[in-house]
Amino acid sequence: MADQVTVLCGGLGGSRLTHALALAAGADRVTAIGNVGDDLEFLGLQVSPDLDTVLYTLAGLLDEERGWGVRDETYGAIAQAERLGEEAWFTLGDRDIGLHLARTRRLRAGEPLSVVTAEFCSALGVAVRLLPATDDSVRTFVEIDGGELDFQSWFVGRRHADPVRGVRYEGVETARPAPGVVEALQTARAVVIAPSNPFVSIGPILAVPGIRAAIEACDGSVAAVSPIIGGQAVRGPLAGMLETLGHEPSAIGVARLYVGLADTFVLDVADAALAPEVENLGLRPVVCETLMVDPGRRAEIGLQVLEALV
Repeated sequence: MADQVTVLCGGLGGSRLTHALALAAGADRVTAIGNVGDDLEFLGLQVSPDLDTVLYTLAGLLDEERGWGVRDETYGAIAQAERLGEEAWFTLGDRDIGLHLARTRRLRAGEPLSVVTAEFCSALGVAVRLLPATDDSVRTFVEIDGGELDFQSWFVGRRHADPVRGVRYEGVETARPAPGVVEALQTARAVVIAPSNPFVSIGPILAVPGIRAAIEACDGSVAAVSPIIGGQAVRGPLAGMLETLGHEPSAIGVARLYVGLADTFVLDVADAALAPEVENLGLRPVVCETLMVDPGRRAEIGLQVLEALV
């Protein structure tokens, strides 16, 4: 475990960094701890969108153009369900549904999510150790003007158009880290917080009792990679969320969120001028390329991030 790199990840940014580190360090040296706050039950199926995005990315199955789901997917099942009067606002492809069917049956039979996820990794040839942050039910809710919505209803159903006034993680107080999570954090050579949304991807992980303390107990480096480049989120609503939640919509705004947890903050080359401000926060600034849209460049970027952690 001495050479292990442990990544906290959620969504596309997290999956891309996990893939980059696996290519650079070797998949068997990487443990990914995935967000489950986005999980939902849809049409009776247990769906884990963030875990699945990481799984599909590492298995070479992700639709890279869309950033979710399986490439070359078909949608016959969801179209038929819609014709029969069912909701179809959360798009599920046919092969994707196959995975959800398998997960749902096993969870209902009493298998924990961590065991099911490990079995899926094995079946799809993924050597990275992918762990859910918890086997317990934790669900992210966002506060909007006039009420509150579960994350997927806001993000997908309403296309994240409503300004976010607050974020809450239902069930997190009684959740426990999944088996292996605390050990992977405490014994890692480096812990990397992926360029994922700190409120709805990383926040639900850190809120699980025991996880933040395990990171603080780690003897290795703890680095956070900025999900903001040039004042804009690479993907998703983060820039707007930073502003409506009272934070500067920039890489510095993100860096401030990790003061006291991380010792290193990785900036994209486009934000190199912000390095002195990062240093003033008490974080060691590292500047390298972080844009990982092109799968062909991920090994190179993963190596840059790893070298920055030495």
